[in-house]
Amino acid sequence: MPKATFSLPIPQLVLLFLFFISGGVLKPANAQGKTWCVAKPSSSDSELAANIEYACNHINGCGCDVIKEGGPCFLPNTLLNHASVAMNLYYQFNGRNTWNCDYKGSALTTTTDPSYGPCQYA
Repeated sequence: MPKATFSLPIPQLVLLFLFFISGGVLKPANAQGKTWCVAKPSSSDSELAANIEYACNHINGCGCDVIKEGGPCFLPNTLLNHASVAMNLYYQFNGRNTWNCDYKGSALTTTTDPSYGPCQYA
């Protein structure tokens, strides 16, 4: 009876090798290794409003002035935009921990900086 063999294609072997020599940690694609927390576009308006309220009420002394009218992140004036900014402020303030970007499944982390125009994400 022939013995069963297991083999991986070369690209998977290379990735596996890189994973192990990196200490078992793969870094995000951006140069700084930073992550940001944003609202999922599929979130409901009620989820987004609750996320804004939670994040803005739990950022000690920071507040959410940047999403108020006249603030650098006010436009576009949408719940999705305002929630993303507020959720990211909370995420950054609390050390970029994955558990600080969950919001009952209505958030996601990204390695792409969501900053735009005058609105600069930390």
